[in-house]
Amino acid sequence: MPLYKTITVNPNTKVFIWKIEESFETLSAVIDLTQNCTNRVLNMKSDLHRRGFMSIRHLMALEGFTDHDLYYDENGKPHLTGDKHISITHSYNFSAIIISDTEVGIDIEMQRTKILRIAHKFTPVEEYRTIANEDAMMRKLTIVWCAKESLYKSFAEKGVSFLENIYVEDFRLDETKTTATVTYEDKQVQYDVDFLEFEEFTCAYALISEEK
Repeated sequence: MPLYKTITVNPNTKVFIWKIEESFETLSAVIDLTQNCTNRVLNMKSDLHRRGFMSIRHLMALEGFTDHDLYYDENGKPHLTGDKHISITHSYNFSAIIISDTEVGIDIEMQRTKILRIAHKFTPVEEYRTIANEDAMMRKLTIVWCAKESLYKSFAEKGVSFLENIYVEDFRLDETKTTATVTYEDKQVQYDVDFLEFEEFTCAYALISEEK
């Protein structure tokens, strides 16, 4: 069972990361899916996507939840029955969830140079001109992307722009935390963001800031 990492963010919030090494058949053996999710898996063309989908259910089981406890709203945001909140992510051979008493978001991305070409679509690139090393630039932009994606998942309003509505405070690569703000229409929400890097992947997760 390749549970890669467990992070206790606070007494009411946990992050679980899975390294996907098993076959789809192995991952499916002890998981009971709803009929809707069974159909979803059967229609997935990618074996890695199917395995990622099933690994998420194994992570949920660590906190006592099953596929039957998970549902999605009209914006595609996942929810759990009861009082807990959940966010889900999957990238290549890693998947992760965050479960909390409050609204949360999480994202994992593989670190790739492609992000240098698309950065202008999600963040003001001029803010990073002082970073001379391409590898450092790639790492920082991937953290920014993951942070914005995690906020987007938590805020869950259609029409939110990564570039125009989500702002991530600057940070150093040797840090593990930053703050961020989503401003959209008449709403403004502040978040605390934590991030970590492992095996050429980046993970960021966001919780609504307790500071008012």
